[in-house]
Amino acid sequence: MSTPERHAADSHDLIRVHGARENNLRDVSVELPKRRLTVFTGVSGSGKSSLVFATIAAESQRMINETYSTFVQGFMPTQARPDVDLLDGLTTAIIVDQERMGGDVRSTVGTATDVGALLRILFSRIGRPHVGSAKAFSFNVASISGSGAVTVQKGGRQVKERREFEIIGGACPRCEGRGNVSDFDLTALFDDSKSIVEGALTIPNYSVDGWYGRIFANSGFFPGDKPISSFSTPQMNALLYKEPTRIKVDGVNVTFEGLIPRIEKSFLAKDREAMQPHIRAFVDRAIVFRTCPDCAGSRLSELARSSKIEGINIADASAMQINDLAAWVRGLEQAPGDAAEQDPARSGVAPLLASLRETLDSFVEIGLGYLSLDRPSGTLSGGEAQRTKMIRHLGSSLTDVTYVFDEPTIGLHPHDIARMNDLLLRLRDKGNTVLVVEHKPETIVIGDHVVDLGPGAGTDGGQVVYEGTVAGLRSSGTLTGRHLDDRARIKESVRTPAGALEIRGADSHNLRGVDVDVPLGVLTVITGVAGSGKSSLIHGSVAGRDGVVVVDQGAIKGSRRSNPATYTGLLEPIRKAFAKANGVKPALFSANSEGACPNCNGAGVVYTDLAMMAGVATTCEVCDGRRFDSSVLEYRFGGRDISEVLAMPVAEAEKFFGAGEARTPAAHRILERLADVGLGYLTLGQPLTTLSGGERQRLKLAVSMGEKGRIYVLDEPTTGLHLADVEQLLALLDRLVDAGLSVIVIEHHQAVMAHADRIIDLGPGAGYDGGRVVFEGTPAELVADASTLTGQHLAAYVGR
Repeated sequence: MSTPERHAADSHDLIRVHGARENNLRDVSVELPKRRLTVFTGVSGSGKSSLVFATIAAESQRMINETYSTFVQGFMPTQARPDVDLLDGLTTAIIVDQERMGGDVRSTVGTATDVGALLRILFSRIGRPHVGSAKAFSFNVASISGSGAVTVQKGGRQVKERREFEIIGGACPRCEGRGNVSDFDLTALFDDSKSIVEGALTIPNYSVDGWYGRIFANSGFFPGDKPISSFSTPQMNALLYKEPTRIKVDGVNVTFEGLIPRIEKSFLAKDREAMQPHIRAFVDRAIVFRTCPDCAGSRLSELARSSKIEGINIADASAMQINDLAAWVRGLEQAPGDAAEQDPARSGVAPLLASLRETLDSFVEIGLGYLSLDRPSGTLSGGEAQRTKMIRHLGSSLTDVTYVFDEPTIGLHPHDIARMNDLLLRLRDKGNTVLVVEHKPETIVIGDHVVDLGPGAGTDGGQVVYEGTVAGLRSSGTLTGRHLDDRARIKESVRTPAGALEIRGADSHNLRGVDVDVPLGVLTVITGVAGSGKSSLIHGSVAGRDGVVVVDQGAIKGSRRSNPATYTGLLEPIRKAFAKANGVKPALFSANSEGACPNCNGAGVVYTDLAMMAGVATTCEVCDGRRFDSSVLEYRFGGRDISEVLAMPVAEAEKFFGAGEARTPAAHRILERLADVGLGYLTLGQPLTTLSGGERQRLKLAVSMGEKGRIYVLDEPTTGLHLADVEQLLALLDRLVDAGLSVIVIEHHQAVMAHADRIIDLGPGAGYDGGRVVFEGTPAELVADASTLTGQHLAAYVGR
């Protein structure tokens, strides 16, 4: 592949950013070459995302939205103009981020990409027997029939006629396309010794004083003032299964529906991981899921499954590993010529087969060949979700687009990073501008242009400390430049395990009856290529045991009012300290309680609805964004008011509450843990909604360190960490182990592998090519063995 020119010829070939001030950016100005690959580096919190996502990508999307009519804009998310003096040369931005895909149980890898649609069209064309259009193979379309009025032209005038219609969908009638059926434990839905007005319903949000409780108490289909145990059969059926029916309650027209269908629609339509904790606990307690007996979990009707291509139906095809499905499609392309003679429809599907095969091959190229199309999209990791989103762009004919990636190597084994790099370069070579936020040196070095932000994090960052080529970065003297070629050494001595956690016969997902002893009292690293079975082994066989604390990168529940201070419990001792020092109530020092600014209700901003035009959020002019009533800000502790304390970075707050007149041991202990996990740059009042996946995990770890668990499981804790910060993480893991804890880390980073006491390597490949333990031992033994992909890459990393 030829190396492109490093510099743009004139201003038309540049994206110019002048005076960017989003978040911690300090009047940042950069000029980025178009149709090149630019990598943004710097420590966590240095301002990379603020520049790339909150400034460049946000303004591109805002300007595109403004090209629509005000009517259409009214249905779009509100986007304020970034705080920047000049943004010039922007092109359409496509963001490929780490957000997990779909909380809807009906979303799968197939439905989330074009592959599912292409496969349905293929079966509708050449599947035999022919059963209908592509909808007949969709588990999201039910089969219905009926009649309705249509308008037709007759004798020069429009006439309404009633006609019969039939829609043949592919959804299994028993499970309605979900793949499983639910059995309800009725004792978890209500206490039948009570009446509804006495609070019989035990479903979340169905209290007798709530709206749902009032609807059920006054529906008229059963007595609301008598114990449920006294209901007749018709009354009990109405309570549980009544179809949607319009009724009046307190003079208001509402829809009544039986408990079970209402629960299925309101609770079970969401992916389990997207549920609020109390809803998830209720679902786990009240409902047992089992594979649908009619469709065997395929979600498809018998009619859809009856149509086959060379003995394979669409359910079989969707359940195949994608690399096998690609081979099957390739076989259809190469079928003998007489196949077209026997079935003339085959002669017209060559372009369809080619498109399907190319898309499937892209999955394999990107390291996702172990997935299947029927895999629920909500079960994909952040890295898998990001790579799946890439699929639709690899085959796109668009050019001169700006692609924005957020750490695309997340979740990738070193073996797979080279393939990801090739894909990024392919997007660039099609004439696109590629912007990548990245920490991995293997990806940084392929950049045509590098922008390094820093020098530190938070208030110590927000500046461009280097801009230019990779070679220049190496000699720049910046933190990134100094650490770019770092290589960890395998430590000379390892700890001796103090027992083991036995796993026997593990068979979830692709695991093949795995027997393994996970060492205790040491740092154990679980490795293997993506899809080898690491998460299945640990989350399926270790998580949930007594004393095990799992710290993952999942979303933290909370609104934009939630912040590190509220999430960790830090705000409580701070509020008490302020209250004691000033002789007032602690509630005054909460922006979500009595201390809130009355104008913005403690939000710090005021939202203005502009009807058909996009609404705007403006800083509250009364509290100037500080969220508190002016009278509350008159109270001081250690010379600071509460808003000034919440504006402190963790590192500053740790010193503030650690000594002198502001010394508060309870707050200081929490702040020490936050600093230990590398979050010293976060401000105490920063909204949780702005944190990255890696920051969320480290915040959870800080909270977990205050719990009584003896075994810690961390899922890729180096996510989002700068090269220099990995050393701090390793020191933290050492302190946990030296304190008598067992630490199990699922990780690809070679520096973490080299630092481990024990390594368990899964593989040898992904999907059905994985699921086995291929190595157990010390890092030195893994390097000496060099028989696994992990061993080979670790040996190359440490220079052996």
